[in-house]
Amino acid sequence: MGPFLFKRVLTLIGTLIGASIVVFLVLEILPGNAAEIMMGPDASPEAVQALATQLGLDQPAWERYWHWVTGMLTGELGNSYAYSSPVSELMLERLSLTIPLAIMAMCLTTVLALVVGIYAAANHNRLGDVGLMGVTQIGIAIPNFWFAILLILLFSVKLQWFSAGGFPGWSEGVLPGLQALLLPALSLAFVQSAILARITRSAVLEVMREDYVRTARAKGLSQRATLWGHVLRNAMIPVITVMGLQSAELLAGTIVVENVFYLPGLGRLIFQSISNRDLIVVRNCVMFLATMVVVVNFFVDVLYAVIDPRVKASDI
Repeated sequence: MGPFLFKRVLTLIGTLIGASIVVFLVLEILPGNAAEIMMGPDASPEAVQALATQLGLDQPAWERYWHWVTGMLTGELGNSYAYSSPVSELMLERLSLTIPLAIMAMCLTTVLALVVGIYAAANHNRLGDVGLMGVTQIGIAIPNFWFAILLILLFSVKLQWFSAGGFPGWSEGVLPGLQALLLPALSLAFVQSAILARITRSAVLEVMREDYVRTARAKGLSQRATLWGHVLRNAMIPVITVMGLQSAELLAGTIVVENVFYLPGLGRLIFQSISNRDLIVVRNCVMFLATMVVVVNFFVDVLYAVIDPRVKASDI
């Protein structure tokens, strides 16, 4: 296990370094200047230059990159140009909404996908299987922001069960907060659960055709006992792969959904910061999302080795 983890940690560090370079360079080549936008079109060149010097925009690119990376390692992310407050405080404040939203969406995705996928596989080529796979095909084709609008029209405008947007804050209580996040979580989970359900069905069907499964059935085990005792563990490897990718994707996918529901989360902060040319906020938020993707993939790789020792053995 030691060499396996060592290689994965080296890959993790190298990927994070590469991601930081890409994020920095992409934002560097964008046209415009934060100082010009903050001062307005009527500002004098001297005033714009003075503000650029104050913000550190006149430093060489490599020096700004080094300060940014060392700041991330020490927790000093700098101050927002537009909000005049530490970026770390802004991100922590917004993550208190975005992370619960992503967790709710992932929980809904996992429950819906596993139930639908396992049921469809257990009833292969029957009416329930065909019907559910048809629904999942529709789910894959629907963009989550369009589904979010449909949920608002049905549950907020028509039935008036939920608010059409906004967030009361956790200070108002956990239940009102979760109620405000339910529709956004459903809009995120619907598409992802459709994808995961189809992959779960395919993985379960593939394992059910293995010789050891037929042997278990021949020994007298029921279909349910065989499914839960022999099939699911081996079928979980491709499912866990997609779940890991989806958990990071759901965190990034909140950017659009939070704007649809007018939620003050990390996604809306990124959107507003792009509009304000607040690149220091955009850079740190994008790097955070990239880090989440890389770290989740790292843990998925480790979980592979726990579930299937053959993965660890073949990698050493």
